[in-house]
Amino acid sequence: MSTKGDVQHIDSSHNSLTHDERLDAEFGGAEARQRLERKLLRKIDARMSILVVIYILNYIDRNNAAAARLRGFETDLHLQGQEFATLLSILYVGYIAMQVPSNMFLDHIGKPSLYLPTCMIVWGVISCLTGITTNFVGALLTRFFLGFVEAAFFPGALYLLSKWYTKKELGLRNAILFCGNLLSNAFGGLLAAGILDGMEGKLGHAAWRWLFYIEGALTVAIAIAAFFILPDFPATTSFLSADERRLAELRMQEDAGVGDEEDKHGSFSRGFFMAMKDWKVWWMALALTAQVVGLSFNAYFPTLTATLGYSRTVTLLLCAPPWGFAAIVAFIVARHSDKVGDRFWHIVGPLVVGMIGFIIALSTMNTAARYISLFLAAQSYAGFIVFFAWISNTMPRPPSKRAVALAFINAFSQLGNVAGSYCWQSNWGPTYQNGFGICISCFGVAILMCTILRFHLKSLNVKLEAEQREALPTKQGDSTLVKGDGTYVPMVEGSKGFRYML
Repeated sequence: MSTKGDVQHIDSSHNSLTHDERLDAEFGGAEARQRLERKLLRKIDARMSILVVIYILNYIDRNNAAAARLRGFETDLHLQGQEFATLLSILYVGYIAMQVPSNMFLDHIGKPSLYLPTCMIVWGVISCLTGITTNFVGALLTRFFLGFVEAAFFPGALYLLSKWYTKKELGLRNAILFCGNLLSNAFGGLLAAGILDGMEGKLGHAAWRWLFYIEGALTVAIAIAAFFILPDFPATTSFLSADERRLAELRMQEDAGVGDEEDKHGSFSRGFFMAMKDWKVWWMALALTAQVVGLSFNAYFPTLTATLGYSRTVTLLLCAPPWGFAAIVAFIVARHSDKVGDRFWHIVGPLVVGMIGFIIALSTMNTAARYISLFLAAQSYAGFIVFFAWISNTMPRPPSKRAVALAFINAFSQLGNVAGSYCWQSNWGPTYQNGFGICISCFGVAILMCTILRFHLKSLNVKLEAEQREALPTKQGDSTLVKGDGTYVPMVEGSKGFRYML
């Protein structure tokens, strides 16, 4: 039977524990928590993996017009002048318009497992409808509405990842997601080669029409499976145990020193106004736009590969290796970025290598050199991928602000795709020196803007260090209020507190 002294001793021992030890005690101690965390990450990673498949289909449905162009798409629709470029650029009008409202709505309902697959089914059907168009106006309408609906996926996927993974985990997960983008260029070319080579005249339809039918139907089929696989947010998901859900929320709280659901009492429009007032959001949007213009060669990759002088089928097959290489580089760069806690150099490095590729392509028509330049250009996507992790790290809380920031920056950057659609005009071929020159300039602007941002974030970190050393005496339970970036936020007691990743 416990005595009064025993009880006091137990209470004293509990009170002597650090804040982290008391949190670990919820899960049976530090080792038990680590085991539970590994189990949680395995569960989440397994479910998130379908995002890669969805992204592959997202980009295939967006870019299949470039492959169709090699097999009669322009001729059958009687396209003239800049009409093909307009078909590519019009997609981004709807894409830009819907990203911010879509992410605000997703944050509000908290059910990505329902919202994202539903949007996916709609864009798959629209992709199929592109195959029945007979003129420029019909194709223009399907491309516009395709972008309108596809806008939900990418910013929604980034936001979903940022709700589950910490700063040191996010770069790698973003890279794995983006591998879907890169692999879509590889698999998309292989799939298009097979369809365009084997389906010509089947059931009286041109091969390029079958390209839209088959790829759109595949999108719908995967969307149905996604309803049962995709997770929701930590607070709304249903497949976790109570301990796993608590740990999922606690991990995000510890990562930024504030609970991920801390702004539930506010309307989701609050996040919009917070994001729009932060100049870093606009700065990163402009920097990303410059990168997107520099990456505009992606939409014309089959056209650039065709300058090597091979047949249409071989041209599509040759599109695959550079993107497979880019996926490997992106995975390695993003993983190393997470491991060493650096973003800036892991963005700038691939962009510089990409600029070298552009210079080679601009300087020669030698087949081997030009094909190598495509590998160097494609790997520059690694820097683009790490940049998105930097956005999430720089706009951590509140969640509603992060949702708007991710969507707005990505949406704004799509203006680069609109401009980039006109950087590869047919009369600039086969050298496309003007296009490569534009890409070099835009990458240079992006590198300069990233450099300025890094210096600013570094100065903010110095300020945060000084403010935390002058930690305010006010207490709220186990949390100490610390001034950070002009506001007061609850910080986990004994922790270093939030710092911007450079």
